Amino acid sequence: MMKWEKLISTKRFGLEHYHDEKKQDRSEFQRDYDRLIFSAPFRRLQNKTQVFPLPGNIFVHNRLTHSLEVSCVGRSLGNNISRQLIEKYGDTISPLISEIGSIVSAGCLAHDMGNPPFGHSGETAISSYFSEGNGQILKEKYGLTDSQWNDIIHFEGNANAFRLLTHQFAGRRKGGFVLTYSTIASIVKYPYQSDYVVGSKKKKFGFFQNEKDDFVKIAEDLGMLKLDEYKYARHPLVFLVEAADDICYEIMDLEDAHKLKLVSNEETKQLFLNFFSEEEQRRKRERMSAVTDENEQIAYLRSVVVGVLVEECANVFVQNEEAILAGEFKSSLVDCMSERVKNAYQEIVKVALKRIYKSKDVVDIEIAGYNIIYTLIDKEINAVFNAEKAYSKQLLARIPEQYEKDAEDPYIKILSVLDYISGMTDVFSLDLYRKINGMSLPSL
Repeated sequence: MMKWEKLISTKRFGLEHYHDEKKQDRSEFQRDYDRLIFSAPFRRLQNKTQVFPLPGNIFVHNRLTHSLEVSCVGRSLGNNISRQLIEKYGDTISPLISEIGSIVSAGCLAHDMGNPPFGHSGETAISSYFSEGNGQILKEKYGLTDSQWNDIIHFEGNANAFRLLTHQFAGRRKGGFVLTYSTIASIVKYPYQSDYVVGSKKKKFGFFQNEKDDFVKIAEDLGMLKLDEYKYARHPLVFLVEAADDICYEIMDLEDAHKLKLVSNEETKQLFLNFFSEEEQRRKRERMSAVTDENEQIAYLRSVVVGVLVEECANVFVQNEEAILAGEFKSSLVDCMSERVKNAYQEIVKVALKRIYKSKDVVDIEIAGYNIIYTLIDKEINAVFNAEKAYSKQLLARIPEQYEKDAEDPYIKILSVLDYISGMTDVFSLDLYRKINGMSLPSL
């Protein structure tokens, strides 16, 4: 069994032996939150697509607004659970148990920071370049290990987020963001290396070979259960970060789809009202009638539905706490909600899959994003492995010094390109794509 007194730790990655005697008004986990929200990689999320391409004068979510909302929901989930755990065990459970909300809130801010431009389309472009494109030859040509190759052909935003938060880039300080162990662990949804996805239906993993020892160091210190070599049970707070993301992803995407008129006003209302009994639905409609603005009515329903989902997920977590601490709980929290709430949630998922994620604008940007990222990888990979050529020198001059493009190790060279490209915004990657293909020139 994992123990809360070990799972919640203020130890900082890269500053394990440093003790700050200065009295702080913020807790260590609140400092994590602030450190993330003021960072450049977090700011860049404002120009990374969530689902819809930026539609002009109608505001919909990007990765930054999504992450901020997930953080708010995660804080509510964490606070609800810490309160229930204190009621259940008393203060003796852990002196830091009341900080769960702050940890989850910080973890939620960071959960998408490793995603490349154009989201899942960008991830697919990176993976397919190496698994079925021009990059196929690199494994044999440069002698990459099977594990290193699995990292690349299954490139994962989650693993990339762990690298971004912990890796010491050139000229930067040791420990990356120097976050607490608990905050870092809370974002690792798949706590195992890429070798475990081979032959599996799931193609997601939690860390690259370059950071595997760093993850083990954190996992062992927090007392996370070891299931196999480089494979661990989830840190319990991962379930809360995941649930907050699940809630916002589906609920907010539906609200965006309503604004873009992909789903009608009445259908959107009914999808939200499905979470309630007939009597509760009647009362909700009465309250909605106090305003005539359709968007305001939908916003009201969205808020009460999020409240229901937070309460449900918190209760599922507490009811299954022992199984979670034993590493035996394998479901997501949203999959274990009460029947009516789960059915209503799944109905939104079905509508989203059929009408939102397959809408023309979404598909068009995924196609364009795939080609943009694929082309940039092809150009930059050729450059780092043929650095003596004139065109390569010009391309490499654009890569910031923090990335290890001159490394001797071919695996590190590839990671340096992925670091550079995955850190781009949608807008920057499109601009670079146009410039290196001679489609646009800087204004003189």
